[in-house]
Amino acid sequence: MPTHRQETRERIVEAAAAVIDEHGVAGATTKRIAARAGCSEALLYKHFGSKEELFLAALLGRLPALGPALARLHARVGVGDLVENLTEFAVTATEFYRRAVPMAAGLVGEPALLASFRAMLESRGIGPHVPIGVLADYFRAEQEAGRLSREVDADAAAALLMGACYHRANLTYMLDLPGTTPGYARSVVTTLLAGLLPGLRR
Repeated sequence: MPTHRQETRERIVEAAAAVIDEHGVAGATTKRIAARAGCSEALLYKHFGSKEELFLAALLGRLPALGPALARLHARVGVGDLVENLTEFAVTATEFYRRAVPMAAGLVGEPALLASFRAMLESRGIGPHVPIGVLADYFRAEQEAGRLSREVDADAAAALLMGACYHRANLTYMLDLPGTTPGYARSVVTTLLAGLLPGLRR
């Protein structure tokens, strides 16, 4: 059962996410967040060391976790259908980016806040590059298993797949498009695999 402190922290994170949705990152002041959470600004800083730390918690709390999706991929190295495995991951990755886009855009528009946020990510060894690296490791493992061509740069392949997911997520904010359809994800995966399968000719 959650403790009172945990419940308070979760309430603050939910309030921060709601305020960001309503006012954007620039307008998500600690005063507004505290008012939405029904607490004092001082209490915010008893749970979070900085505004950036609170924003990170709000961002991570609303995203479908890529970690478990990547773990499932690695558990399936050498087994299962490559298209099915990667399609499932691509759907999750697209939804991840779709939910992250608004906050990321807000951070980019606030240079000082972005600098602090980047410094915090670097100090923790996390950031948007990490999932791409883990996906590249998966591709390398499948190359070792003989299921993907060794001629292909695994890092570039991972960047291409994640980039396609990110691009689709961005389009959903500009156009009336569904973001996470398995059909789109499958098309991206099959097109990518056409150049990754053994027997590649260049």
